[in-house]
Amino acid sequence: MTNGSDIALFLPDEAATARLGEDLALALKPGDCLALSGDLGAGKSSLARALLRAVADDDALEVPSPTFTLVQSYALRVPVSHFDLYRLGDPTELTELGFDEALQGGICLVEWPEMAEGELPPDRITLRFEHQGDGRQATIAGPEKQIARIRRVLAIRALLDLHGYTDARRRFLTGDASLRAYEQIWPAGNGPRLILMDWPPLPEGPPVLDGKPYPKVAHIAEDAYPFVAVANVLREHGFAAPEVFWADYQQGILLIEDLGTEAIVDEGGQPIAERYRQSAAALAHLHGLTIPRDIPVTASHIHSIPDFDRTAMTMEARLLLDWHLPFKRGEPSTEAERTEYLAIWGHLIDLLQPAEKNLLLRDFHSPNIIWRPQEHGLKRIGIIDFQDAMIGPTAYDLASLVQDARVTIDRPLQHQLLQEYLALRRRQAGFDEEGFLQAFAIMSAQRNCKLAGLWVRLKQRDGKPGYLKHMPRTLSYLQAAFEHPALAPLRDWCARAGIGDDES
Repeated sequence: MTNGSDIALFLPDEAATARLGEDLALALKPGDCLALSGDLGAGKSSLARALLRAVADDDALEVPSPTFTLVQSYALRVPVSHFDLYRLGDPTELTELGFDEALQGGICLVEWPEMAEGELPPDRITLRFEHQGDGRQATIAGPEKQIARIRRVLAIRALLDLHGYTDARRRFLTGDASLRAYEQIWPAGNGPRLILMDWPPLPEGPPVLDGKPYPKVAHIAEDAYPFVAVANVLREHGFAAPEVFWADYQQGILLIEDLGTEAIVDEGGQPIAERYRQSAAALAHLHGLTIPRDIPVTASHIHSIPDFDRTAMTMEARLLLDWHLPFKRGEPSTEAERTEYLAIWGHLIDLLQPAEKNLLLRDFHSPNIIWRPQEHGLKRIGIIDFQDAMIGPTAYDLASLVQDARVTIDRPLQHQLLQEYLALRRRQAGFDEEGFLQAFAIMSAQRNCKLAGLWVRLKQRDGKPGYLKHMPRTLSYLQAAFEHPALAPLRDWCARAGIGDDES
């Protein structure tokens, strides 16, 4: 008997059981306990083996049965501990086996959970197998939050099947600072790898300005239409952006072209100068084009690229006030500090009024640039993650590249990239170099003020402390922006507030 939130699946053969294990590997997160129940030979071990191999991305991973050892642990992308409690002498022995510690930082798979029913977490996910003809009936139950994740990965599997990718192999690729996640999709028959973008729709957050939530104020894309629109227009102009093979806009699931795996940094995370130079050249070409604001996406939807307006710029720059300063000092900024800071930014934004404005990709830096050595010209630079593109000062994207948020670009390379970009732009009619350099300094400061607050917000609000490692670099870039005379008031304000590049 199942209730309304349970998931019931018929698995006709061993391959279907393994496929469910692959899918569950994408749904489970650290802290999840998956309890596997069923008679001998029902499929518990087969599913556990497939799940472990999927997390490891290793089809040859040795997965011995823990029947006699009771637990087998795997140090994988997400740590997984595989428990078999069939021979457990007493339920309290589960603690001695390190179950609680394993659950804190990883996933626990538990076969024969009936042997320690009262010791398992109440929010566990249960998966019961029952023989049904030549196949198996699987029933999955658990808290709604976990079940929603599982329903999501199963919905993606159903879409892949619908579009002709039956039996495709799915593997985790990456997540990002947003709630998007990406999968590697390997079509059956050894076709080329594809990328699946998983972008679930989310409820609106709390209002932050004029009754609007942060994404609407800052023009953060909330569905897939902007991604498809900008991808199409970039491709039309000769850039290497992913082709979108299909998109389910309602569910937020896209299957897109894989542009490759090479980065513009080396294995140690250091910038490869030639690749950054080619990226800067691609930007110079883009900034010389006329990109339409309104882009048809479907027969019934036109995406209108938003402006990087005064409100969005101010809201982002305010992250330094709202998150960074309280984090550094242990107390919020004063009203006087806030008033002066926002007035300074009001003046700086006024200075941007005559600046060149065109399509800006918003995050044109190393995580979003693919190096394609087999291609030539513009095609060598693969561009991804541009769904938040806006119309605004073109200098913003060059600042994003020259002062890469995740890679330390030393001053000589910064200078070289800037000068080579300017040399290419001088060949284009009407380019105002002096105005561009002022906009570059202002946009550099705006972006780095935003990032200084964003790294703290990711740690404190979103539980992602790893981004704080970028803070010293961000503040160093901010100091570099202060060298332009237009930034003197902001430089002085930051000095009085104790914000400097010596922070860690």
